[in-house]
Amino acid sequence: MRKFLKRSPLIIMLMLVMLGLSGCRYENRQKMNTNPDTWSIVNKQKKIVVGLDDSFVPMGFQTKSGRIVGYDVDLARAVFKLYGIKVDFQPIDWSMNVTELRNGTIDLIWNGFSINPQRAKKITFSQPYLKNEQVLVSKKQQQIKSFSDMKGKVAGVQAGSAGAMDIDNQPQLLKNKIKDHSPILYDSFTEAFIDLNANRIQGLLIDSIYAGYYIGHQANQASYRSIPSEFPSEYYGVGMRKGDRKLKQKIDSGLHKLAQNGQLHKIDMKWFGTDRDSTLIHQ
Repeated sequence: MRKFLKRSPLIIMLMLVMLGLSGCRYENRQKMNTNPDTWSIVNKQKKIVVGLDDSFVPMGFQTKSGRIVGYDVDLARAVFKLYGIKVDFQPIDWSMNVTELRNGTIDLIWNGFSINPQRAKKITFSQPYLKNEQVLVSKKQQQIKSFSDMKGKVAGVQAGSAGAMDIDNQPQLLKNKIKDHSPILYDSFTEAFIDLNANRIQGLLIDSIYAGYYIGHQANQASYRSIPSEFPSEYYGVGMRKGDRKLKQKIDSGLHKLAQNGQLHKIDMKWFGTDRDSTLIHQ
């Protein structure tokens, strides 16, 4: 005969409370996805979650000790400090960044995130705060001095990156030249540089900011060549869910305040050794 365990009224009440809380969290997440008001939730909880690729130097990356640091890390913290809000940084699969945002796993994408029409169809961007270009990095021993020299050679790019989109959108510039007319896709630029240094790929399409920082910190800097591309210049912005107008307003206002009070200049000098952004943000 099957025996049934008796549950006390207290246990039953606790189970009902837990189910109710789970239902509220699900309902809140659904509400954020369909009609987001992320700012009111963030302002109430005094915490916001930023998604990033934690290997993207110098924008946001993890040190050997496990700390997440970088230009965008300092910038995000400075913006939200103005509102008394703590920033948590969540490493994500960069190729899934928009999915993570729309699912509510993170509140923002803030990590050298290029503004382009494809992404703007799915999410809302802050105002641009940093200019960037795509460059082709190779080892000088490969004798690659132009994109034409990549004919029949193996190229690499990060999956889900602006560079990967550029390759597909303007195939005549690089895609039609390289081996198999398709680049090797990497989860991170760190992995791509490992293959470049091992000669498994001959060229790497990458953000100029990352390329400059990475090469500048190598003992053999002179062994690399960085070739400007004909892909259009791009601008970094903060990505948020569609309809997050209040959050966008707060971020844009925060960036302007940092430009005015000198904090942006300090962050620029710390990571780039030059003032890159004040003019752009004041536009």
